Amino acid sequence: MSSEFQQLADKVAQLARLAQSLRDENAELRRNVKTLTEDNAQLNQRIDEAFQRVAVALAELPEPAPAEPAETTEEAA
Repeated sequence: MSSEFQQLADKVAQLARLAQSLRDENAELRRNVKTLTEDNAQLNQRIDEAFQRVAVALAELPEPAPAEPAETTEEAA
């Protein structure tokens, strides 16, 4: 009878260790998600800033001159 109790106690202890291990892993994953979410927000901000700089640069470019009709070989001859 006492060996059955010992086996049960061992299994309960093993279950408790597993539960704690899963809690620790979950906490680590939550920290990773938080860090990655913050990194993602920063990268999105940098992309938006780069987009704005490119838009400003494109707006400052002069308009292209109208294309002149190219001479055909018949006209040149």
